[in-house]
Amino acid sequence: MTENVSDKPENSNVVWHPTAVSPAERRAMHGHNPCVIWYTGLSGSGKSSIANAVDRLLFDRGCHTYLLDGDNVRHGLNRDLGFDDAARVENIRRISEVSKLMQNAGLIVGTAFISPFIADRALARELIGGHFIEVFIDTPLAECEKRDPKGLYQKARAGEIKHFTGISSPYETPISPEVHIRTTQLSIADAAAQVLSYLEQRQIIASLDLD
Repeated sequence: MTENVSDKPENSNVVWHPTAVSPAERRAMHGHNPCVIWYTGLSGSGKSSIANAVDRLLFDRGCHTYLLDGDNVRHGLNRDLGFDDAARVENIRRISEVSKLMQNAGLIVGTAFISPFIADRALARELIGGHFIEVFIDTPLAECEKRDPKGLYQKARAGEIKHFTGISSPYETPISPEVHIRTTQLSIADAAAQVLSYLEQRQIIASLDLD
């Protein structure tokens, strides 16, 4: 049986179509540089709370932002995926592609996902390029279990949830994240301020004039 090349996702019949609006024009309109802030950490580490705090601060400054949260995305785009290793890889691949599109539109995109595997985060970084900012929300497993805001660790320990990161599936710690947040030492507000400080240093956003 002859394979139909048009069924392939990548072939010579698919050509990138250039857009009429340039990245520089989008930056000028938005008043800031685009980027993807990739929050990674264990369940219960505080990713969503910190990501939301940062998003609020950026929005209040007039920045154009959007936050992609792990649970929210699985209600729609990734509702067909499970939680085994292969599904987790595909989950992050899809999010990486969506994040890149939103970043290309000139937005500051936050992504709050466990994203447990170094290789997957590396692929996201490669896809998004220099606009990728990895933020490691570093919270010890014991502390995450103590918090257990959704009761997931209790279920995982009881064997009710398979492939649960930190219990029955590994979490691979980031090697050299752009921002390293130790939540046992910082409040949510202080953690958010640390992220904003980095964005100012990178000139993603303008520094506030304190004079």
